[in-house]
Amino acid sequence: MSIQNLIDDEKCFQTVREMRWPKRVRCVHCDSTLINKRGRHNTQKYRQRYKCQECGTNFDDLTGTVFEGHHQPLKTWIVCLYFMGLNLSNRQIAAELNLNKDDAQAMATQLREGIVAKKSQLS
Repeated sequence: MSIQNLIDDEKCFQTVREMRWPKRVRCVHCDSTLINKRGRHNTQKYRQRYKCQECGTNFDDLTGTVFEGHHQPLKTWIVCLYFMGLNLSNRQIAAELNLNKDDAQAMATQLREGIVAKKSQLS
């Protein structure tokens, strides 16, 4: 059994929302809290879409994050991040996630860069 089978898509998106917006959803463009929910993503049923009432920007749970714009499901990214925390090599991560080693390398690199960028924003 793969660890990915133990991870719930809905919980992954809920966790991203809670970490990203601990109090309430904010516009990724103007930081307004006047937000309307706009249904769910077409191919990822737990990915919530939003529209800002102030600036009119459309965005979703992953807009502007390291997880945005990739073909791998969110739970694959979350499990990859977990394996990185366990100090697994990219080759081991690729084997565990049944990925090409180049894809695992690219994912790990993007996750590291995203974490570094976030830390520099907080400094």
